Amino acid sequence: MFDVTALGEVLIDFTPSGLSQSGQRLFEQNPGGAPANVLTALANCGLKTAMIGKVGDDMHGIFLQETLKKVGIDCTGLLIDPQVFTTLAFVALSDSGDRTFSFARKPGADTMLTAEEVEQHRSKIEESRILHVGSLSLTAEPSRAATFRALQIARDQHILISYDPNYRAPLWDSEQEAIKEMRAVIPYVDVMKMSDEETELLTGIKDPKQAAQALMQDGVSLVAVTLGAQGAYVACAEGGMLVPGFKSRVVDTTGAGDSFWGGFLYSLLESGKSPKAVTLKEAVAFARFGNATAGLCVEKRGGIPAIPFLSEIRNLLASQLSGDKIS
Repeated sequence: MFDVTALGEVLIDFTPSGLSQSGQRLFEQNPGGAPANVLTALANCGLKTAMIGKVGDDMHGIFLQETLKKVGIDCTGLLIDPQVFTTLAFVALSDSGDRTFSFARKPGADTMLTAEEVEQHRSKIEESRILHVGSLSLTAEPSRAATFRALQIARDQHILISYDPNYRAPLWDSEQEAIKEMRAVIPYVDVMKMSDEETELLTGIKDPKQAAQALMQDGVSLVAVTLGAQGAYVACAEGGMLVPGFKSRVVDTTGAGDSFWGGFLYSLLESGKSPKAVTLKEAVAFARFGNATAGLCVEKRGGIPAIPFLSEIRNLLASQLSGDKIS
């Protein structure tokens, strides 16, 4: 039995690490990928997790597999394909820690996962409390069909479905294609997180509060919209609330949203509540835990290496009390 199984990309984030003696930019090899980051946050909190995805049979793919195993993530569904290269993301950081991306992915191993391979590992989905997916697996075939096969398995078995759309413009042929494919997942979804930069893409509405309500009207039971340093807006059947974030010494925002969502899902699972039955007070507590997780993540470089452990999150929550503002 797994608490959460995730399907999607596992990749290398090459993040800036100063300059060489000759003045050339240095990059640090950091393991990442949004679904893998979410699983790491959950595993670091003590939950049982599994990954379904694909990497290349190369130095990066082997490194990623070893990293996830060390974290405690079940990798029997993380396939190694000798025909393709592991996806690489080169990250540029601004002075404030914000990122821009350049991808080596034509094609990347993560896009080559097939529906038949998902079917071979369907027991992981069927034995999970939550299936989590992102949107990078929707950018190309055959991984798009693989994603929808996993969603159908989960829905047929009444497994909760979590979705984080994680929009990366360079990976889509057009914004119109991204909108079509990213929105196609929503009818399957029970709990969903998106950033304030993605609200219009996913709902046609820019305002986070109105966008969250639109998703709820479309059948999503529990919604969180991350707002960067401001925290997150969370919405459930009882209404919505802005949950302020924690003050952090921002070094790198890579993995911040994924850490937030991992912390949020951990809190949801620990509550034992169905997303439809979550009260506003409980949803706020989930978001506060997620904000603390993200607040610690951004103080270190990289994705997976920066994600905090349960004891660190609890210490931060105990030391800082933030007041919630009703909206």
